[in-house]
Amino acid sequence: MEGRNQTRVTEFILLGLSEEQELQSLLFWLFLSMYLVTFTGNLLIILAIITDSRLHTPMYLFLTNLSFSDICFTSTTIPKMLLNIQTQSRVITYAGCLSQMYFYMFFAGVDNLLLTVMAYDRFVAICHPLHYMVIMNPRFCCILFLISSVLSALISLIHDLMILRLSFCTELEILHFFCELNQVIQLACSDTFLNDLAMYLASGLLGVVPLTGILSSYSRIVASILRISSVKGKYKAFSTCGSHLSVVSLFYGTSLGVYLSSAASQNSRACAIASVMFTVVTPMLNPFIYGLRNRDIKQALRKLFHTLQDR
Repeated sequence: MEGRNQTRVTEFILLGLSEEQELQSLLFWLFLSMYLVTFTGNLLIILAIITDSRLHTPMYLFLTNLSFSDICFTSTTIPKMLLNIQTQSRVITYAGCLSQMYFYMFFAGVDNLLLTVMAYDRFVAICHPLHYMVIMNPRFCCILFLISSVLSALISLIHDLMILRLSFCTELEILHFFCELNQVIQLACSDTFLNDLAMYLASGLLGVVPLTGILSSYSRIVASILRISSVKGKYKAFSTCGSHLSVVSLFYGTSLGVYLSSAASQNSRACAIASVMFTVVTPMLNPFIYGLRNRDIKQALRKLFHTLQDR
């Protein structure tokens, strides 16, 4: 590290998923298609919930925010990647890199915490149905969303501010399609102990703690459902959790896959490819999961389509 010259950083080079020129066109159309599907699918979920008064409940309020966060989450990385491919330029400015890291971490954190809040919402609905509207009142729902946003914003800001204190070497190539925090830290010539420590603490706060909350909520939900005597009642209770459980499994399954691949492999390009599942595929599939598994959403989407056709 000491043998490499330090320089005042003005830009980084994003090497992307592949350096093979013949693959660039394929990657452009593939990621453009996935981005458009993600944007359109989540937007339809938002419009369906907003236009159907029956869905103006806490569960669908959180789903609206989750869909909006997914749109913003993919918008922090994919448009820049598409622009770089189209212009055949892999440059991202230092300020642009910091901004991309901030918003990427912010919306990923919001997604994570919203899934935890939605698990708690299902716990209250199934285990305390008579007190549901009292507990999950509009004021409390807004507080939960505000806490999720503020906590994610603070953690993202801390990471960005800690990047500012680092000195970088002349080798500024990032083996990724966006400014991923760990990749940027590895380019530093100065001591990164505090940055690494902050990453581990943030992983615990935004990873382990929310997952523990989700597992705790669902363990109580399962125990409550098993006490229901009728098979029909059990099925109805489970069906209200099916969509959320699928999204949680997809979110944590892909994020854990990225973490394990980065820990087991020294090939950063392989880690970048694995992260596509978490950063692109998961937000794209969420609308399909809710649209196909949730009867209320399907009815609201039909109503929305009929309204659009009548116009």
